Amino acid sequence: MLIDVHAHIGRIVLDRREFMDAANLIARMDAWRIDRACVLPVCEHSKAPYLEAYTADVLAACALYPKRLIPFCLVDPRFAGNHPQADFRFLLEEYRARGCRGLGEMLPKLDFDDPRALNLYRQAAEFGFPVLFDLHDTDTSYGLRDGPGLPRLERALRECPDTVFIGHGPTFWAEISADCPPDERCVYPKGPVKPGGAVPRLMRAYPKLWADLSAGSGYNALSRDGAFGRRFLEEFQDRLLFGTDSCRRSDLERGVPIVPFFHALRDNAAFPPEAWEKIAWKNAARLLRLEV
Repeated sequence: MLIDVHAHIGRIVLDRREFMDAANLIARMDAWRIDRACVLPVCEHSKAPYLEAYTADVLAACALYPKRLIPFCLVDPRFAGNHPQADFRFLLEEYRARGCRGLGEMLPKLDFDDPRALNLYRQAAEFGFPVLFDLHDTDTSYGLRDGPGLPRLERALRECPDTVFIGHGPTFWAEISADCPPDERCVYPKGPVKPGGAVPRLMRAYPKLWADLSAGSGYNALSRDGAFGRRFLEEFQDRLLFGTDSCRRSDLERGVPIVPFFHALRDNAAFPPEAWEKIAWKNAARLLRLEV
């Protein structure tokens, strides 16, 4: 069994030829031996409030393949007049009733601990929704912002103790190492991981912080230092989630590196099979309350 917690449909990149619908997603899942996938709404225009239509598209796609696709919902903390006490419960209640199992992918161009974002994180917890976020500390791209050492994420973990956060994105995974120069916080750093990074430190201190291994950022964090990557996977095996973050139709032919990496990990006699099973699907089933 393999559950992808980070899948997309639609036109995520600025090339209309890369548009991916539900049938394309299912074909890719079959080719990569993925049984189920969480479909996350995203909005390319991350500086403007998200439109509700993105979640509607995901719900419609997942309804076509209810045994394979799991919908997430997208709510913008800037919705409802940018008010830090805005009430999103009417939306979250509707999305839960329609089958959504989480909130994300969260990537507005805001500080991670913006009061409007903290307000939404707390309300998501009331509906049992984990918050899957993208951390990209730049003003020129999508993703929430945080400083060196991830102090804004830590503030959210302290002030939203009931919320499960699922970490993802270049800045999040760059902070797996204590040696993270400013010019490498939004790319894929190379070389050995220096112990003491913010990600393992926060995961040890806050049990509500999880992480998904998707995209080049997750793959790079695990593969740049093979020995550290294996230790990280074993230490946090109860809160790590397999994911792909594949956004292009062409990925079906060229692949994404996390998929062969993870299949090879299963065949590695030195890696505990029970840890692989947890990351592959058991953690996702437990967190999202899935019947498997």
